[in-house]
Amino acid sequence: MSTDDGQSRLRIEAAGQGSIAAQRIRNAYTGDVLPAEALHTPEKVSAAPGTSNLPPATLCLGREEELAQLRRILSSQHEGAITQSGAVHGLGGIGKSTLALHYAHRHRDDYTLIWWINGASPDEIETSLTSLTHTLVPGWAAKADRVAQVAWAMQWLAWHPDWLLIYDNVDNPDALTPYTGALHQGRHLATSRRTTGWPDSVPTLTLGNLDPDDATTLLCRLVFKDASPTARQQAEARALSVELGHFPLAIKQAGAYLAQNRGISFDAYRRRLDSKLAKTAHGSDAERTLARIWNVTLHALEKADPLAVELLHTAAWLAPDDISHSLLTPPGTDPDDIAEATGALTAYSMVTDTGTALSVHRLVQTVLRAPQNTDGIQPLRHLQGRERAEQAVLHSLIPPPGQDIPTEDQWDTLTPHIVALAATRPPKHHNASLAIVYKIAGHRLHLQGHTARAVPLYEATLAQHEQVQGNTHPDTLNIRNNLAAAYEAAGDLGRAIPLYEATLAQREQVQGDEHPDTLQSRNNLAGAYEAAGDLGRAIPLHEATLAQREKVRGHTHPETLTSRNNLAYAYRAAGDLGRAIPLYEATLAQREQVQGDEHPDTLQSRNNLASVYYAAGDLGRAIPLYETALAQYEQGQGDEHPDTLNIRNNLASAYRTAGDLSRAIPLLEATVAQYERVRGDAHPDTLSSRNNLAQAYDAAGNLSRAIPLLEATVAQYERVRGDAHPDTLTSRNNLAQAYDAAGNLSRAIPLLEATVAQYERVRGDAHPDTLTSCNNLASVYYAAGDLERAIPLHEATLAQREKVRGHTHPETLTSRNNLAGAYCAAGDLERAIPLLEATLAQREKVRGHTHPETLTSRNNLAAAYEAAGDLSRAIPLYEATLAQYERVRGHTHPETLTSRNNLARVRVAAVQQLDTATPGTDLGRQPPPEATERSV
Repeated sequence: MSTDDGQSRLRIEAAGQGSIAAQRIRNAYTGDVLPAEALHTPEKVSAAPGTSNLPPATLCLGREEELAQLRRILSSQHEGAITQSGAVHGLGGIGKSTLALHYAHRHRDDYTLIWWINGASPDEIETSLTSLTHTLVPGWAAKADRVAQVAWAMQWLAWHPDWLLIYDNVDNPDALTPYTGALHQGRHLATSRRTTGWPDSVPTLTLGNLDPDDATTLLCRLVFKDASPTARQQAEARALSVELGHFPLAIKQAGAYLAQNRGISFDAYRRRLDSKLAKTAHGSDAERTLARIWNVTLHALEKADPLAVELLHTAAWLAPDDISHSLLTPPGTDPDDIAEATGALTAYSMVTDTGTALSVHRLVQTVLRAPQNTDGIQPLRHLQGRERAEQAVLHSLIPPPGQDIPTEDQWDTLTPHIVALAATRPPKHHNASLAIVYKIAGHRLHLQGHTARAVPLYEATLAQHEQVQGNTHPDTLNIRNNLAAAYEAAGDLGRAIPLYEATLAQREQVQGDEHPDTLQSRNNLAGAYEAAGDLGRAIPLHEATLAQREKVRGHTHPETLTSRNNLAYAYRAAGDLGRAIPLYEATLAQREQVQGDEHPDTLQSRNNLASVYYAAGDLGRAIPLYETALAQYEQGQGDEHPDTLNIRNNLASAYRTAGDLSRAIPLLEATVAQYERVRGDAHPDTLSSRNNLAQAYDAAGNLSRAIPLLEATVAQYERVRGDAHPDTLTSRNNLAQAYDAAGNLSRAIPLLEATVAQYERVRGDAHPDTLTSCNNLASVYYAAGDLERAIPLHEATLAQREKVRGHTHPETLTSRNNLAGAYCAAGDLERAIPLLEATLAQREKVRGHTHPETLTSRNNLAAAYEAAGDLSRAIPLYEATLAQYERVRGHTHPETLTSRNNLARVRVAAVQQLDTATPGTDLGRQPPPEATERSV
């Protein structure tokens, strides 16, 4: 079920003139994501033949085997479907981008569109997608905001087939999931230094150094172009390529130097590499090799074009891609001089230039940022480059008086360079003006949903505040809080929690125990404990924070309501529904009063309360609340907004649990289709909804549709979530149930035994999901006639459910019903009948008289009376049960047919005045329904 994940818990704070801040939210939407005039244009806009933003093709000799393998990866069958994603990984400088670019140019006619994407971070991926929108609909894009541009590009890719997206220099494979998981009409290709972290469904190609012959041929081609080298030159080239380790980037840059200095032989160049210029090179083998090459190249450039060397050292501190010429042109500098310097760097293969922007290889930047002893010539040039890079960014963002302030697009363009400066800040290096830029850029990333990306920005800002304002100044504490929030957003609780704890202690000391900032820190720390699964520390801290906020802020202040909501969520996470429900009810009532009936916080509270009613088995209150919330989400968020789909899925699951399959199945089918379109085929929300639909098919007796759908869902969960993830275990449990319902016990039993063992290890012995799986395993043992294992497992499960869930929870009633059925099968009617009578009475009270589970209990009690020879009680009960089954399930449902068969048999027995019930009585044992997937 969807829950308010500690909403507003990670409040990003700011202080001081010009500061900005925002609450942490799951999804931020400002204005219309797509204006009305653009809602239906993506499917109608066609890309011109050959549309791409590919950089110019570069020389790529050899690699034919790798190119062929890449072609197979992106066009072959993989697990029954066309492969949609592939990745090329290897060391920096090994030629990954060159290979991908060569592949794209070679197969350009095979794709309707090829788009080169900077994959270094989520926000840079989005920036590349906005450029796609600007290319296809330039007029509309010029007036749309960034969120709308990204949404338009995503919709265009969802509608149009046969494109290729190339994500270059991917740092985190997970950053691609929103795109590879949602866009299936084309192909995705990534290049990365990362060798691990790729999904099993993504075939990978590991790229190594060049073959010796290919390395020698490439070096000669770079130096001699189309001319043929002599035998001696080829031998010298081979020796040099060995010296360079057959490393592609080194070969390329050595070749560029020799091409510019034709009077220098291969051997002479080797001697220069071995001279005193190379003796101070440090780092990895690749870095040492490249440092030696660059020392030679930079000395040549220093004499020919000193500005080119300054330019290169400046670019070394910025983001490696899309460094505009204007950014590198200081005030008073002739742009033609910059163009000439860029040309010199391009000739020596030190940069790649598009005419308006240049890119520098990441390995080049790594070496240039380190101190280099260049024979006593300006040994601090790397720091001078750093200073020029900082001034270039500040000049772009702080215009002279009378000039326009930077636009949002300009901020977006400069943000990667700002992050690069923050991430590479030398120790004890401070720039007060740049610290302000870091703070603003960090908050902008937070507002765009990229809080984790802001970590280096907050770290740099914090260092500046600690130096200038001191360790305990309120502004310093605000930044420290924000940095902890960024760590948490990045999933780094190991750094987030100690920083939250330190910030809280300092705020208590400096600002007092009840200051609003102190309370926010306490709330944030409690949320981090909760995220780490430490409810023993989270709940008392939430309780204390709520009490203090009620005292300081008042009972209906939005921050107090947030604390109340967060405490309710923690209670629910701990399984304490008795305290969670009243707190959710109070929070919803107050949010309706204070924030309004349709405020996003109110809608979230309504969904949360419905979810906790559902968890408590109170469908009579859960379903109307879901229906109300869904109508409001559809009106406010739109029909296909993720929050709308989430609550629609939850409502459909509640219908299914209530036995209302005529409403559950169509709603789930529609929701699955929408999830596939909006979220993608393998997104966890899609899988959850598909799992729920399969269960609805199962409940309707349609196993021919349920089992294949569950099998496919389990396979996808294993691939996406992993073998032991709770969602995978739940789906595997449900598949085992379906096998059981189909009578395939040879597949059901081993699957459930393995699932129970994994649940106990992952969830613990008394977790509700573990108990569900235990109950189901006991039921399958019963179906197999193994009562020696079924009865003790049912007894143990019932005892734990009574303790954990309470005596009247639907899951407890299911266990009680199933244990009674096992007693009946063992002939122990003295224990079975009272247990069945009590279960029926409780189900009539909790579930209602016509709920399918109540009908099952009624049928089972009638069968027990029959087995005891008490036909006077059995027949009326069978008659009532059949009439209700016909009305609720329909005349041809398997359970209706079983009930009809039972009634006919017992009537014959009564006519013949048999003293015992006919052998083989069908107790109508239900497949326990409580293994419902809990939607995220």
